[in-house]
Amino acid sequence: MNADTFERAVASSRPLVVSVSPSQMQDSTPCQSWTVKDLINHMIDAPTFAAVVMETGSFENMSGESVDHAAGDYVAAYDAATTRAAAAIAAPGALDKIVKLPFGEMPGSVFVSIAAGDAFAHGWDLAKATGLDTDLDSGLAAEILESVRPLLSDEMRGQDGKAPFGPRIEVAEGAPAADRLAGFLGRHP
Repeated sequence: MNADTFERAVASSRPLVVSVSPSQMQDSTPCQSWTVKDLINHMIDAPTFAAVVMETGSFENMSGESVDHAAGDYVAAYDAATTRAAAAIAAPGALDKIVKLPFGEMPGSVFVSIAAGDAFAHGWDLAKATGLDTDLDSGLAAEILESVRPLLSDEMRGQDGKAPFGPRIEVAEGAPAADRLAGFLGRHP
């Protein structure tokens, strides 16, 4: 995956961020331990994390301070974070360098795959939580699904809040690609 894939994932999710109203912030999401507010904050923190990792080569350069982006202009915060991440990902040599994450080191191109998948999947979560159409960019959903299949081991699956991903949910092959991706990631379409 590359910078274009990340930008497509962000473009797919941005209208969903824009559509959220302050009255929906306490609504539940497919990520059982998160409200819409938590999800919005993650959707801003994750690309900020990606930007720092791609800019500096390590997660250790994160500030660690927690900001409640959902309490302010979360659309502007989302735009700033995703624009910064896209620029860091597109920088010369970024995809080839080895980056350090809390769970190990990997090529920047693999990390970008993870970041794009995160941006897209959480857009799906936001659509589901707010009652919007979850049939997002089918080509991108299929591409992300194929890229995450070899990366997501059973050791990374478990109970919500205790593991990054839930148990795989079987989804019909004829279902929209975004729903199949959500099921693979442990969400109930």
